[in-house]
Amino acid sequence: MTASIQRPSIYEQEHEDFRQSVRTFLEKEVVPHHHQWEKDGQVSREVWQRAGAAGLLCFDVDEEYGGAGVRDFRYNTVVAEEMARVGASGPGFPVHSDIIVPYISSLGTPEQKRRWLPGLVSGELISAIAMTEPGAGSDLQGIRTSAVFEPGRDCYVLNGSKTFISNGILSDVVIVVCRTDPDAGHKGISLLVVERGMKGFERGRNLEKVGMKAQDTAELFFDDVEVPKENLLGEEGSGFISLMMNLPQERISIAAMAVAAIEQVLDLSLAYAKERQAFGRPIGSFQHNRFVLAEMATNAHVARVFVNDCILKLNAGEVDTTLAAMAKWWTTELQKQVVDAGVQLHGGYGYMLEYPIAKAFTDSRIQTIYGGTTEIQKEIIGRSLGI
Repeated sequence: MTASIQRPSIYEQEHEDFRQSVRTFLEKEVVPHHHQWEKDGQVSREVWQRAGAAGLLCFDVDEEYGGAGVRDFRYNTVVAEEMARVGASGPGFPVHSDIIVPYISSLGTPEQKRRWLPGLVSGELISAIAMTEPGAGSDLQGIRTSAVFEPGRDCYVLNGSKTFISNGILSDVVIVVCRTDPDAGHKGISLLVVERGMKGFERGRNLEKVGMKAQDTAELFFDDVEVPKENLLGEEGSGFISLMMNLPQERISIAAMAVAAIEQVLDLSLAYAKERQAFGRPIGSFQHNRFVLAEMATNAHVARVFVNDCILKLNAGEVDTTLAAMAKWWTTELQKQVVDAGVQLHGGYGYMLEYPIAKAFTDSRIQTIYGGTTEIQKEIIGRSLGI
């Protein structure tokens, strides 16, 4: 962190102690391997297990299921910030801990929690959530993947396909959003947990993306998969409501990652502007570049104050769908702007992937798309205004 930049903080000493543990873990277990993971298109399973052993996964899971029972989202954002600091976009720890596992923690039966949570906490099980389909993205009511309950077999028969699924190749436990009643609209959507090895469950390509190349993102196919009724998560027909209840935390998580990335780009750009010489002086001494950096620093500060407030509100149970939508769209669009300015400031070097700013550029582009596009977030906010 650049000494001249003062950043507003909501962290206490225990969070900073935890930050040091995360930083040490990433420097040892992630940074040396990340370039190879990007070539491979996925991280190793071992890094998940090591993260679990280090206590970096699923802090909010109750102690009886192997977690720490700590429901303080600041710990989650510490992980996101430190991953952004070193450009560790491969390990899907945030999507696992912040987005997917909370569905099982909040909706799972005691038996389901005993079956899945200990492995999810330890990193022996990797999770994914399958929402998006080739023909249905932000509009979840448009999903066509179907599940029909067969009383004679005491199971659901699942058919359909999903795409753009984070952790899709490595995942052992997949929460599949499916339609159990074709005539009930959003009330016909349910959540089924599909496990690795189930007959008829196949993984397609590990998709080649613009950025985040080390995070496996896959197509998933379900061909008459027999899913035991014990794998229904929540009540049948309650899936859409459950998704809506959990989306605010997902969107605050994405906003936190956006702010962390913005701050990292500012640090990189400021360091480069002080070191790079042009016409006999540092490029940061030119008025235009000073103004660019001044704008970046101001935007980073405003975004940090906003997201800090959202995190505290999330801890207090006070984040609603509208506030989460505001945080998600504004910070991710700002991330794109700041990263683009950072690339321009770096000149030709900003276009070289060996420089962290270039990787930050390609990794950032997805931020305004996943978790609900910017346009969907604005629609949510607009409706809340009565228009």
